[in-house]
Parts: sequence; C-alpha cells; structure tokens
Amino acid sequence: MIRLEAVTHAFEDGRPVLRNIGFQVDRGEKVVLLGSNGSGKTTLLKILNGLIHPDSGSYRFRGKLVDRASLRDAAFHRAFRKEVAFLFQNPDSMLFNPTVLSEIAFGPRQLALADPEERARRWAETLGISALLDRPPFRLSTGEKQKVCLAALLILEPEVLLLDEPTGSLDPRATGWLVDFLQDLSVTTIVTTHNLSLGSELGTRTLVLSESHELIYDGPIDGLLRDEKKLIDANLVHIHRHEHDGMEHRHFHAHDWE
Repeated sequence: MIRLEAVTHAFEDGRPVLRNIGFQVDRGEKVVLLGSNGSGKTTLLKILNGLIHPDSGSYRFRGKLVDRASLRDAAFHRAFRKEVAFLFQNPDSMLFNPTVLSEIAFGPRQLALADPEERARRWAETLGISALLDRPPFRLSTGEKQKVCLAALLILEPEVLLLDEPTGSLDPRATGWLVDFLQDLSVTTIVTTHNLSLGSELGTRTLVLSESHELIYDGPIDGLLRDEKKLIDANLVHIHRHEHDGMEHRHFHAHDWE
C-alpha cells in the first residue's frame, strides 16, 4: 500500500532531516515510528500525507507516485485525501469550525457525501462525544479536542491513519483510551512517539529513526528492546550509573516522558 524508496529531505537551510529512508507498509499494519525529538518523524508523516515532497527518492501509494504532479490531478487528489488521514500533534491546529458537529461534518460536506450531519452524529456516538456536538471545539479539553479531530478524520473512512505524537498532551486516562481505540481500529496506522514504553501498545511493527535521520531498525519491538546500541543511537534510552555494595553498575533507562 505504502512504499518509500531512498527518500531524502532537508530543511531550507540545507540541514538534513531524512536520509535515504525506505520501507513498505501493507494494508492493516500497525506501525510505530520511534525516534527522539528532531529525528525526522513529523517530516516523514508529512511526506506520507503529501503535505511536503522529498528532495530525492520516491513515495508511492497503491502503486501511484505521490508528488506535486499527481496531486494536481483532481481525481487522484480527492481519493488520496480521503484515504490518507493525518492527526496533527496539536489538535488546535485542526479545529476551525464553530461547533463540534460542524467540525466533524466538514469533510463529508467538502466531498459532497450524503447525510454529513447524520454521519457526524454516528461518529460522535462512537467516540463518546455526542454531548459535545453543540459546543465550540476550542473550549474543550485536550482529550476532547483529540476525539473531535479523530471523528473528523474517521468519518471519511480512510485506509491509512497517520498520528503524530498523539499521547503527547494527554493524561493517563485519555492515553489509555486512545491506545485501546487504536488497537481496535480496523485501518492501517502509523504512529510517531519518543515514548518507548508505549511502543508495544501502539503497534506490532517498529521503525526507528536515529539522530542522524536514518532508518536504523525495522521489526518487532521485542527485537529493538534487546538491541542496546540501537536504543542508545536513537536516543531512546540513557545510561545511568550507580554504586551498590561498593561496585559501580550501569543500566539504561527508557526516555518515556512526553
């Protein structure tokens, strides 16, 4: 479904953000993209969503090259935007309608789908936010805003859901709800985080970006947890020294804060 080959990208000032990234994601996979802050995770999601394009290399979705030219084709653009959804790290950046109901129904209206408000009410019920439908989105809690954004994306029935640090500003209860919801969701998901302890809960396959912006691991989380060097190279753990009975011991600890 998704195929990246030798994708490289740099900031406008020339600083590299992705180096020679290549992988394939099949339909239904649950993928976790791990890496420290600044490793290129968000940039990679933006490429997968067609918001930016790599300086070199290629990105194909369902075998079709995704680039500026293909996205100028109205039919492909419409299909791609419906099938690949992106939940930004900050939900406030996605909310602009006066009520929760109009926010959720916005996408179906833009695509001229039937019964946009009825669809919106069904998704609001699924996500447990029916009581919020008449409220302004900007007055909600962060967890509630995120549910509204999810409803606004899932109402279009995408094939792929991209989520950028979705637990970053959530409390433990909201984090637990989101993890359970994503596990039960029958779409392909690619979730970024630098929280190693959440990795096994957010997906079954792990991709790791190093601080040098390269893909250094692609496999199950268990294999990654046994590879101390890769964990250190990706700045996902730190070495801690302490003395016990006069002997110095060294352990590594996960960077599991958000």
